[in-house]
Amino acid sequence: MSMTAAMTPDPAAPEADALPETQVARWQDYFQLLKPRVMSLVVFTGLTGLLAARAPVNPILAAVAVLCIAVGAGASGALNMWFDADIDGLMRRTRGRPVPSGKIRGDDAAALGVVLSLFSVMLLGMAVNWLAAGLLAFTILFYAVVYTMWLKRWTTQNIVIGGLAGALPPAIGWAAATGSAPLNAWLMVAIIFFWTPPHFWSLSLYITTDYAKAGVPMLPVVKGAKATRLQILLYSLILIPICLSPVLTGLGGPLYLAVAALGGAVFLLLAVRVYLSKAGDAADPRAADRDLYEVSEDAKAAGAKAARNLFAFSILYLFALFAALLGEAVVGVKALELLS
Repeated sequence: MSMTAAMTPDPAAPEADALPETQVARWQDYFQLLKPRVMSLVVFTGLTGLLAARAPVNPILAAVAVLCIAVGAGASGALNMWFDADIDGLMRRTRGRPVPSGKIRGDDAAALGVVLSLFSVMLLGMAVNWLAAGLLAFTILFYAVVYTMWLKRWTTQNIVIGGLAGALPPAIGWAAATGSAPLNAWLMVAIIFFWTPPHFWSLSLYITTDYAKAGVPMLPVVKGAKATRLQILLYSLILIPICLSPVLTGLGGPLYLAVAALGGAVFLLLAVRVYLSKAGDAADPRAADRDLYEVSEDAKAAGAKAARNLFAFSILYLFALFAALLGEAVVGVKALELLS
């Protein structure tokens, strides 16, 4: 073999190197189809519900339950992305998702969602119990069918009613641990349910144009920014006492009380700031007389900042609440083990 031939690169080598990269990218696309960020929150709240029950649970069955909750959440995300591909492609925030961007075929996304739904529900039912499996099945159907295919496109109350699906994982976790879903399980559900409107409406205030372009009847698109800011404040006023209620039932202890009270005060302050701001006014699609909605650049920036601050803090607040419940639950379980 000549030296020139030996130094000539093999044209097939780049293709061979690129193949694993292509496969990795493909798997990453499918992973994004499952909405991993949403899935992580669902798993966290579901795990909190499972441990907050403070019942003796086989670690393997607990792991299976958490896995099924995660897979069920991913299945819901895949079905949502399949059905919403048309409107996702119109919005800047979502047009890069796997289906509207053409990385994954819609039929493949739907098939994956159905398979994962059946797998998660059946495994949870056979390995753990059928109450937990029934709640998981209801959650998937409610999110994928009731919310995605109906509520989201037809009513301003889409995320209020549809928020039930995202709120149910703690009850699923509790049911997996005990075979029942008592008041304390539903208090955790209520916290997420009433947290959802101010969380999503604060987001919608600074991406109103995106929703309007896609024809999604979010509250600021249909009722306007001012009405949305009022609803954010009202739901925040309802949320705070609900977040404190687990202390009265024994679900939450001193740590939880401190987090709920201090975090709730900050949450309410941020909601008041949004209410008093001009958040969303500059993009209000209802303005027949645009002069009524003239907003200075400073007021526009301040309003957007107020909405973003509430949106960001709402995530931190929910995480802190459930982290406090989780921490107290773990300590409680350890104490029971020492006493038994």
